[in-house]
Amino acid sequence: MLTMIAYILFTVLAVLPVLLFWKNPYIMSDLKFAMTVLHIGIKYSKITRKFYSILDCFMEKVSEHPQKTFLVFEGSSYTYSQADKESNKVARALLTHANLKEGDTVALFLGNEPYYVWTWLGLAKLGCVSSLLNYNIRSKSLIHCFSCCEAKVVITSAELCGAIEEVLPTLREQGIRVFVLSEKSDVEGIESLSDKIQQASDQPLSPQLRANVNLKSPMLYIYTSGTTGLPKAAVINHGKVWRASFLQYMIGVQSSDVIYLYLPLYHTAGFLMGFSGAIERGLTIVLRRKFSVSNFWADCRKDNVTVIQYIGEIMRYLCNTPKRDNDKDHKVRLAFGNGIRGDTWNDFLDRFGNIRICECYGATESNIGFVNYVGKVGAIGKEHFLHKRSYPYALIRYDTEKEEPVRDARGFCIEVPEGETGLLVSKIGEQTPFSGYAKNKQQTEKKKLKDVFVKGDLYFNSGDLLRINEGFVYFQDRIGDTFRWKGENVATTEVADHLLAVDFVEEANVYGVKVPGHEGRIGMAALKLKENMDFEAKSIYDHVKYFLPSYARPRFIRIQDSVAVTGTFKQLKVKLAEEGFNPNIIKDPLFFLDDSKGYIPMTKEIFDSILEGTLKL
Repeated sequence: MLTMIAYILFTVLAVLPVLLFWKNPYIMSDLKFAMTVLHIGIKYSKITRKFYSILDCFMEKVSEHPQKTFLVFEGSSYTYSQADKESNKVARALLTHANLKEGDTVALFLGNEPYYVWTWLGLAKLGCVSSLLNYNIRSKSLIHCFSCCEAKVVITSAELCGAIEEVLPTLREQGIRVFVLSEKSDVEGIESLSDKIQQASDQPLSPQLRANVNLKSPMLYIYTSGTTGLPKAAVINHGKVWRASFLQYMIGVQSSDVIYLYLPLYHTAGFLMGFSGAIERGLTIVLRRKFSVSNFWADCRKDNVTVIQYIGEIMRYLCNTPKRDNDKDHKVRLAFGNGIRGDTWNDFLDRFGNIRICECYGATESNIGFVNYVGKVGAIGKEHFLHKRSYPYALIRYDTEKEEPVRDARGFCIEVPEGETGLLVSKIGEQTPFSGYAKNKQQTEKKKLKDVFVKGDLYFNSGDLLRINEGFVYFQDRIGDTFRWKGENVATTEVADHLLAVDFVEEANVYGVKVPGHEGRIGMAALKLKENMDFEAKSIYDHVKYFLPSYARPRFIRIQDSVAVTGTFKQLKVKLAEEGFNPNIIKDPLFFLDDSKGYIPMTKEIFDSILEGTLKL
């Protein structure tokens, strides 16, 4: 009898794993992910009980392995100890000459370079908040960014100093001091900083300088485009920095890895997912000024890179390069990021070998994110009960015409069934806060949804339409006035405002259009001209080139007799976006932005070249 029972138990134990795997082929990955999430939860719980910042983590790594290479940049390498000392010098120079104190905000208007890292570390040691400015912005947008974060000081490089000089009178009026990373400055109102750093001591600074900083204190301002037409400063507190930094741990990055970081450090992906995540893991960072498709794999081979970050376009660019015999000759084992399309995903793996791809989803200001930890092609994440318990979320029915969630007779939102597209909303709570935007209460409130499922509840409106099928999360579309091109969000109202400043433009409707073979949407504008005035291609090209970064400039312009609006006077974009830029369909005058010639008439030949992929956008 006992033998029979033992036999039955043995059989059940032998068959059970097979049955579980048959029902859920990802069960082992799910269990491993659950263990990782639990470990991160324990670690974060300790941080909340006794405050420990990402800077403290860096200092701990300095103590653990001072001679380990921390940063590699353009042929030079810096150890953790050297980085620590360099940042000490920056901190002391700013403490002495800029009179900074705990809580002050300093704007960084810099490109990717070691001094970006030293400066941020130095500011963190002083307890200051860093405002990470997009170095492509100019004029009105740049002034707005300084104002909304209330920066006391701006630090820039010699290469970008010209953009600061354009707005210098306004900065001086606001009492904002400007320092340039140069040994001297001949411009009144701009002070040199490099000479002061060189003269400063590299001795450690007292932790008392940041004694009042806690988990809820702001550490960064990262700018995100939106429907306001101007960048919004998302408040990133120390807790948010930690939650983003744990991503690399979550997807299996090891301390022995070498990460290749070419995404801009002013960007959430570059700074939080890449840089601060690398600090948490204790990695070696190979830093590059900007992405170069021709040097990408050469850099990876030269510096023994094992982990890369991407945005969808990057992977496509790499796949579009001429094939080489050594395409699989590298040490890269893991790629993580967001925005890769399914066809590009497969092409990348076929071309460059057995690289684990971890597609992620999130937003700068969001309190929710997803990770596709099993490598399901096309999915941005996988559902997991621990994740949903920690970060409650739902997909709700959304009316794209009315641009608002659909509510039932009781006034509550309606959760969509599995497989149906819905608006992602995530619950705002103590463990899932939404910090909002600096000095922008109106836009902060617009991102909140109240009375979603019960009276009094509060959810974050992601602005993204997603679909969940068989436990996997898929991105469908982005709502509102923002579209994405070349990894950057483009606010249509900001672009329209600039176009309206051109003297012959009466109305401007800006929208994104899809281009075959490209991720995201490219910018297009429908313009109504002022009476008795003509379209002046050179004038408008000079204007957008001066005021807008390259990714935000309308690539196509359509001239209309009138701009269509709804009954509530909202511009209609959907039909225009569907019509695209096909000159065979559109009878209105069409223009194409040629990078070397400016705006030229759109022809069938140009259209065909874009479809064939022979004309670079």
